[in-house]
This record gives sequence, structure tokens and C-alpha cells, in this order.
Amino acid sequence: MSLLIRGGTVVTAEGSARADVYCADGVIKAVGPNLDAPSGARVVDAGGQYVMPGGIDPHTHMQLPFMGTVASEDFFTGTAAAAAGGTTMIIDFVIPAPQTSLLTAYDQWREWAQKSCQDYSFHVAVTWWSDEVYRDMGTLVKDRGVNSFKHFMAYKNAIMVPDENLVKSFARCQELGAIATVHAENGELVFHLQQEILKRGITGPEGHPLSRPPEVEGEAANRAIRIAQVLGAPLYIVHNSCKESVEAIIRARLEGQRVYGEALAGHLLIDDSVYRHPDWNYAAAHVMSPPFRPKENQEYLWRALQSGNLQTTATDHCCFCADQKAMGRTDFTKIPNGTGGVEDRMSVLWHHGVGTGRLTPSEFVKVTSTNAAQIFNIYPRKGSVSVGADADLVVWDPEGSRTISAKTHHQKVDFNIFEGMNVKGIPSHTISQGKVVWEKGQLNVEQGAGRYINRPPFHSMFEALAKVNAARSPRSVPRKAAQ
Repeated sequence: MSLLIRGGTVVTAEGSARADVYCADGVIKAVGPNLDAPSGARVVDAGGQYVMPGGIDPHTHMQLPFMGTVASEDFFTGTAAAAAGGTTMIIDFVIPAPQTSLLTAYDQWREWAQKSCQDYSFHVAVTWWSDEVYRDMGTLVKDRGVNSFKHFMAYKNAIMVPDENLVKSFARCQELGAIATVHAENGELVFHLQQEILKRGITGPEGHPLSRPPEVEGEAANRAIRIAQVLGAPLYIVHNSCKESVEAIIRARLEGQRVYGEALAGHLLIDDSVYRHPDWNYAAAHVMSPPFRPKENQEYLWRALQSGNLQTTATDHCCFCADQKAMGRTDFTKIPNGTGGVEDRMSVLWHHGVGTGRLTPSEFVKVTSTNAAQIFNIYPRKGSVSVGADADLVVWDPEGSRTISAKTHHQKVDFNIFEGMNVKGIPSHTISQGKVVWEKGQLNVEQGAGRYINRPPFHSMFEALAKVNAARSPRSVPRKAAQ
């Protein structure tokens, strides 16, 4: 099957130009003006629209077993909803229970993900430590196409990683050419504050942000950064929600450290007033970690995106319906943490980013696709409009609009954190592996069509980086001594 996208303006991270895009056998074969369609090729009219790399959401949790329940979105419904929003690839998370083999958990997630209708890959969480974990990390990098490992600095008595294990895992990541990622919140402080707030009789969702103030995020981000600095390990900090964590990233980057930061669409647009809503169900539907923050943090996050100090945008898509959230009706610490957004990220970022002048179209492509592809080493196969790249594309209608609602979205959840928001800028067509899977409001997806995407390690770059950091920092130790 072949496809010609005709008459649009191709927008990449580098710039834009009028060009047609011809795709065959799932890859881009030609990009240029006035291309001819071969006999039998399907033609998509992109006149007056932009042709961009499909979105990459580097942070989702489909079908996640968490806090006594399982996320309502599975890999088929989640990747289908992503297609409806212009996203063509997700990077999800394998999260082993403590004492569970990383390889066993990886195999389980691969089985669940077989129903995906679009391409996907996995970060793997390190939730405990042993010689087996050390070996499994090597197998995942060398044989399973994993090049990133997640570390939760929160969720005490569950999956929280103590500093001792952070050090061991970060060192192993550096050794393997993988990138360490962290959920940065001081879990000890969070646990202490949760107990104190419950003692005060605060049991509703309003207690959630009180137990996780910005300072616990900033402290953990800075701690992870300094551990990574000493070990010479590159670091990616997920879902930055506040000034405190972003300041730690900016400081490290100005010192020449290889640190990357991610922002969620929700944190850019929603503030902590949602937790004080009189409807318990409404407030609980917004419970996620880190929580939504006071409004002044939003502008700081936008400026960090504009300046390049935050490189990616994601959703942390992890859906729980009202009956699941009700598990914490008498105790906010038992409300399953998570919100949706994989279908809405692209449109809300275009409307509030490009539409307000905060982002250029090329910067939009960077923060929704290309930067993630480069950081996780799948560029230019993903995140580009170039010959030989996968034909994962979105035809973007800058004049199209829609009103976001749980009544009409494709996400498998009964609430939408962007409910009622009217956005200008929507996908008219989403192309996955050269096939049109979303066209003017209609999905045409196939369960199981998604492929697992291997992500190779960064051996040479990370070795060089370790030498530079060791030379700069008197606190750095030789690699052999660090093992």
C-alpha cells in the first residue's frame, strides 16, 4: 500500500516548507514539491494544513496494576485514543513488584501490549535491587531493546527506591549506555505529611496536594541530579510540575550536566484549585502525583519549554474511573493516582502553545515528538519527516476545532481533566506505518497492528560524558571504584 500526502506544509523540528510526502511499505520514500502519485496510491489532500511527525508520548501507563486496582485503559483502547489525537507512538512503563524479576515483568507487559494498534516501547522500573536485577538490566539493554530505567523516589512501602539503590542502578545505567529516569518526590516526607494531615482530620482530595508540596519535588529532583552528576550518568526527570524541580534542572544544565526534563500537558494548564471543588468525585478525579500546583507554576513551566530547559511533553496517562477513585473516599492516600490525556495532549499544546505565541510550529514538533525520539534514541526513525523514517505522520488542521469532553473522547475513562475546553488545531488525519488510522473524526485502527520498537543504548556518548563529568567534579570517583 502506498500513500501520497499532497499540498501541505511539512513542519519539522528544524523548519517548514511546502512539500508532498510519499509513503510506501510503512516508510517515507520521498519528500518534495509536486510529487506524482503512483498508480493505485491513496492521495490525502493536505491543502491548507501542516504535515508533521506523529506525536510521541514518552510517559503512559496502560493497564497498570496500581494501588489495589488496574488502570481502566488497556493497550488497544489507549493507542487508539492516541491516534485520535495525533499521537503515533507511546513509551509505557514495565513496573515490577518488589522482588519480581525485571525480565518476568517485561514479558508480562509485552503480552499485554500485543493488542496495541500503534507502535510502542517500554521503560523498565527498578523497584528493588539484587545481583539478579543487575544482570536483568544488562539483558534488557542488550537483548530486549530497552535503554531507559525508571526509579520512583516516592510511594513508600511500595515501589519507592532508597538512595542506596538509586546509586547502584544509576551506575549500572551509565555502564550499559542507558538513561536513568526518575519520579522525583521525597517519599519519606510525603509519607510523614500524609500521616500528619490525616491526624488533623483532613481525609478528602484536598489533602493530596498538602501532602506533596513543591518542596518535596524540588528536593528529590536535586538529589537525583547530584547523584547522577557524581556517577556521570545522564538523567531524565519525568512530570516536572513546579518551579523548584525546574530550577534544579536549569542549574544542572548550566553546569554542563546531561539532564532532561518532561512536562505534562495537565500541569501546564490546570491548577490546584481542582482539589477544593465541592464535588468529591470531581476533586478525586484530579488526584495524581505530583499534584496540580498553584497557578504561578504554569507560566514557569511554559517558559522552561520555550527556553529548551524542558525538552518533552507527555501525559502520564493512567486512567481510573469514578468507582476506582472511590476506594479512597474516607482516606485520600488510597485514591488511585492518575489522570488521562493521551488523546488531548497535542491539541491542548497547539491551542495554548502555538495559538498563544508561546511556541512556534517547529518548537511544537520538538516538544511533542522529535526531542523524545532523540533522547530515547529512535531518531530519525521516529520524530522526523525524512526519507527512510517510519511513515508515522499527522496532517494537522490549524483551523479545525473541537470541544473536549468525556462524552465524546475515545479514552476508556469516565472523566476528562480538560472537560469543556475548546481547542483550535486538531488532526484531520493520523498516519501510522503508512496507513490512515484517523480521518476527519473516524478511527480505522487494527488491534495488534502496533509494533514493539527497540531502542539501542548510547555507548559512545555516555562513555564520553562520564569522562567529562569525572574531569569536572572532584567528587567524582573512578568507574571501577563506583561499582
